[in-house]
Amino acid sequence: MSHIKTARSLRIMCNIPIFCWISATVLQQILTQSDTEIPKTLTEMYCHFLITQTSIKNEKYGESYDRDPEKLLESNRTVLLKLAKLAFKQLMMWNVMFYEEDLRESGIDLTEASVYSGICTEIFREECVLYQRKVYSFVHLSFQEFLAALYVFHCYLIKNNKALEVFNPWFIRWTENVPLDKLLCVAVDKVLKSQNGHLDLFFRFLLGISLESGQKILQGLLIHTESSSESINRTVQHIKESMENEYLPNDRSVNLSLCLTEVKDQHLPRKIQEFLKS
Repeated sequence: MSHIKTARSLRIMCNIPIFCWISATVLQQILTQSDTEIPKTLTEMYCHFLITQTSIKNEKYGESYDRDPEKLLESNRTVLLKLAKLAFKQLMMWNVMFYEEDLRESGIDLTEASVYSGICTEIFREECVLYQRKVYSFVHLSFQEFLAALYVFHCYLIKNNKALEVFNPWFIRWTENVPLDKLLCVAVDKVLKSQNGHLDLFFRFLLGISLESGQKILQGLLIHTESSSESINRTVQHIKESMENEYLPNDRSVNLSLCLTEVKDQHLPRKIQEFLKS
């Protein structure tokens, strides 16, 4: 509890029961490990939750158990990236529930979906009085948003620009080497234009995964890591400029401030302190 209270981005999320469960699941594991840094941001918490659930899955089904997170993620990379692809594709269509054919389109075998029950839970919904169809969803929308952000960063690393073109405002094909800050900046603009803020949390996760600290946790799942500090700095500057727009709705401004918190920028806390002192 004392750790949660010191991390603003985590404390804000504690009004969501599922987040409390995720936090408890992660901290129960990490607090017994002297060599693992305790998560301080939302992205770090969800990264460790993914590792924890993958470890539980390996133990449950008698697969090779490895305490090394990098090797654990590497051995499960194929299926996890398929789930991430499903999460991204369905999020872009505003879908939180999907069917067997949606899983197959992302290359997911139905057996794989049931095995990863901690991540992708099978639920049933009666659609008419004559029959039932199997309906699938992730444990929570926030985790779908996390996996969707993971897929986008993965596509950036492997230069899969076709998947990234959804963020291109002019739908012009990008060159092969798209700078990370260009991707993140156009993502900011798309998030600001999204209805009902349905991409807010997705973008926070994308920023968090892009950080070198986020990439480090996900080693084994990502094909490689790269230096991103300059790109993050340019993106942060773009976010601050967007926040200065006097016509920006309050909820959009709040989300952008939380994005700054996710990349451990102290702009907002400093502004608050300056205001209080004045």
